[in-house]
This record gives sequence, C-alpha cells and structure tokens, in this order.
Amino acid sequence: MSAESEVRMSVTRRVNLVATAMLFLSMAGGMATLHAIDHMRRVSVAQEALYVRSSKVLRRMSLGYTGLLADIYWTRAVQYFGEQHHSGSGDFRLLAPLLEVTTELDPRLLPAYQFGANFLAPKPPNGAGLPGAALSLMKYGIEHNPDQWRLYYNLGFLYYTEFKDFAKAADVFAQGARLPVTNEFMSILAARMAQHAGEFDTARMLWFTTYQSTKEAQIRQNAVDHLLALQVDEDVTRLEQVVEKYREQTGRLPASMGDLERAGFIHGTPADPKGRPYKLMPDGRIEVQYPKSIYFITKGLPPGEATPQPPRENPPTSK
Repeated sequence: MSAESEVRMSVTRRVNLVATAMLFLSMAGGMATLHAIDHMRRVSVAQEALYVRSSKVLRRMSLGYTGLLADIYWTRAVQYFGEQHHSGSGDFRLLAPLLEVTTELDPRLLPAYQFGANFLAPKPPNGAGLPGAALSLMKYGIEHNPDQWRLYYNLGFLYYTEFKDFAKAADVFAQGARLPVTNEFMSILAARMAQHAGEFDTARMLWFTTYQSTKEAQIRQNAVDHLLALQVDEDVTRLEQVVEKYREQTGRLPASMGDLERAGFIHGTPADPKGRPYKLMPDGRIEVQYPKSIYFITKGLPPGEATPQPPRENPPTSK
C-alpha cells in the first residue's frame, strides 16, 4: 500500500471517529432536551392551555373547528386535574378557567359539565373545593342543554351535598322530572327534598341514581363506596340510639351486644356491609372493626380518626 493511501485511510478513520463521537453527543443532548421538555410539559400542561383564555379569540383562531378545540381544552382540564389530584396538590386555580373555556367553545360537551362539577365541588384531596364554580358550571350547562335530565340531577345533587339547600334541590329535581326524557327517581327525589325527611334514604337514592345513570367505572365505584358508607353510618346511628335506650331503661350501659339482644333491642349480631361485627365500646360508642376498609364513613370511627378515603386515581379521560 502506498504512503498516500495510508494517509488517506488514517484521515478517514479520524473523520469517522470524530463523526461518531459527535453523533453520540448529539443523541445524548437530544435525549436530555426531550426529557427536559417532557418534564416542563407535565408540570405546565394547563398553563400552556391557558395562554389564550378568551373563547371568542379561540373561536376565530379555530377556523370553524371549535368542537375539536373544545375537546383539546377538555383533555387538558382532565390532565391538569389528574396531575394535581394524583400529586396531592391543593392548587386547582386553573381548573375553573379551563372548564369555562371548554364549555364556551362547545356548550353541548356534556361530560365537561358532569365530570367537571365532580372535579370542582368536593374538598381536597378529592376535588378542588370550589362548589361555587361547580354551581356556575352546571347552571351554564342547563342553560345550553335544557333537555338533559342528568344535568338537573347533577345540579340538584350539588345543592343537596355541598350547600344543604333542600328547597333549591327540590326545585331542580322537579324541573328535571318534567322533561320528556327523564329518570323515574327525579320526582321522588324532588318530593323527599321538599319535605326535608329521611336523610339516609335520600342520600341512598341519590347515590343509587348516580350508579344507575353512568357507565363510567370510577364514578360507579365511587357510588358503591358511598352506599356502603351510608349503610355503616345508618347502622352506627341506630345502634347508638339503642344503647341509649338501654341505658335509660336499666340505668347502666350494656356490657356487650348480648345484653342488647337479651333485652329485645336487637336480633343477632349486627355487622357492617363486609360482614364484620360492630364493636360495642365501654363508653357506649359503636365502632367499625376495620374502619380503613370502608371509605367515606363518618360514624363508627375511633376518636380522632379521619374519614377513610380511597386511593388517589387519575380521573376519566373519555368523552
């Protein structure tokens, strides 16, 4: 091989080595950049969505594709809520504006009202703790979808659970009951709200209607959990009333459930919905054996123990 050929090969090898090194450096830099961008997008997905907050401006920018743009904003609202909820953050300041833009772009996007109100109304960590914003959202939804009984149901449910306003809840349920297409429970709920009676029965009917009126698995499970909790709260309330009656008649507290049974106040051993007997405490209180296994209960808890909550999950994303 001539000296000239060797020189050329040497130069070629050096060029290839330099090019390979540059390629690997570029790949590494590109991966780092993509990772940083991805992190920024995860942190600020809602902020990006809210660079333009005017639905009028967005309508002009959409070139007629307002439905598609509404879907994009709704998806980002769900992402934002899911990220904040999953991380345990109590900062939901951008949720209401996102839902407002979404529904102004497409006033007939029904999931944005139904799920949006569920995101806004409950207290953290299960929601944003903004019942007033949820109320405004539902009223806007009914204004633009007056034939949808589920929106009346959601609004009545909101008045009942968050505001304890029985009169307004009754009125909204009654309006929903008069629609051509409605649910048979609406008129019953209106009557119960009007008479302010049977709180446990009313709450049970509300959660049963919630279960019945949706196919979304997470909302159905939430309804089931609340129905189980209602059963526990009702059982504990009733048993503690029985304990008090026993004390009034005998002048002492019962030492066991057997004392209550022998006195004719109960039949058998009362148990929670999962089949575990309730505990009678020395001071007459009734406790659940494993309170953390039944979410949302407010009765039967050891002193100072908070209401058990289900594990945090990302919210539904389907339209």
